Amino acid sequence: MNESPGTEVFDSAMLEALREASIDPLADVPKADEPLKAKDFKTDQEVRWCPGCGDYAVLAAVQGFLPELGVRRENVVFISGIGCSSRFPYYVNTYGMHSIHGRAPAIATGLSLSRPDLSVWVVTGDGDALSIGGNHLIHTLRRNVNLKILLFNNRIYGLTKGQYSPTSEQGKVTKSTPLGSLDVPFNPVSLALGAEASFVARTIDSDRRHLTDVLRAAAHHRGTALVEIYQNCNIFNDGAFDLLKDPQTRDDSAIRLEHGRPIRFGTDGELGVVRMPDGTLQVAEVAKVGENALLVHDAHAPNPEVAFALSRLADPTTLDRTAIGVLRDVPRPAYNDLMHEQIRAAQVTQGVGDDDRLQRMLNGSDTWTVE
Repeated sequence: MNESPGTEVFDSAMLEALREASIDPLADVPKADEPLKAKDFKTDQEVRWCPGCGDYAVLAAVQGFLPELGVRRENVVFISGIGCSSRFPYYVNTYGMHSIHGRAPAIATGLSLSRPDLSVWVVTGDGDALSIGGNHLIHTLRRNVNLKILLFNNRIYGLTKGQYSPTSEQGKVTKSTPLGSLDVPFNPVSLALGAEASFVARTIDSDRRHLTDVLRAAAHHRGTALVEIYQNCNIFNDGAFDLLKDPQTRDDSAIRLEHGRPIRFGTDGELGVVRMPDGTLQVAEVAKVGENALLVHDAHAPNPEVAFALSRLADPTTLDRTAIGVLRDVPRPAYNDLMHEQIRAAQVTQGVGDDDRLQRMLNGSDTWTVE
């Protein structure tokens, strides 16, 4: 291992040890004195979303899930930016912060790194996270900070009354695009995978069981977990996800991923995903290709290329053939662990107990005294 004064370079063996270490992301968070219930996470604040908004369903699912964590409410924190979804901290009986537009991941990063005794969650929307907050999001993902990001995607700006957002489909007619949007929309899951996210999932507001399963998986992942939640805005973009929700169409449109199982869907399981000779993925009829030809979903594959290909199956306008579930869940050293290991190594190098070591680290080798 190479060393220089005040620093220590990580070698491959130490990185591999951190990667393989089975570290519970909640290991340092104090446990609750007694079992909690969903009602314990409800506040006395009036929930002020439009009647019928999908946010209500997500709030109920989160409040119903949080008791499973088994940790004290005082050690759970929700941080949001700006938008309809960002009212979330007011309605969950934990600590929280309604912060700055797009900056919730940055604030949450500081909190997670400085307070390992907290379970830190970010609640954001497609506009908040992917427009003004885009850089904060991608750098949090690549750093793999130990926090969870719930990205509510309704494909519209709801709080500011119906302008197109970074996820609105091309040609979308809104107040700000009366002739139709010219922008190609972001695919949040593809973006996260391209940013080297170690956990990426997609779910739907109205599917309580699926949403809860995904939240559970995210909560037990060490590092940054991004969960995109398709969330209906019944005032400014009603029905945007009907194809994936309507009992008449959902089975043929939503591809439900289960780790270790062939990717098969359709009303009678007649459709499946296959890998083509050129490496791309396509939907095929099982009767024609045979079940053995179906791709087996591997959420733990080290290389994200298949997960990325799955994220691109969806039609960008209609969302037909949308993969939902956990697309990627791989072990990678959390930024928190790397940082604390680096600090420990620096303390050893400088000499634990040396009162001058911090000043020497700050001065470094590129400072001068001018007399």
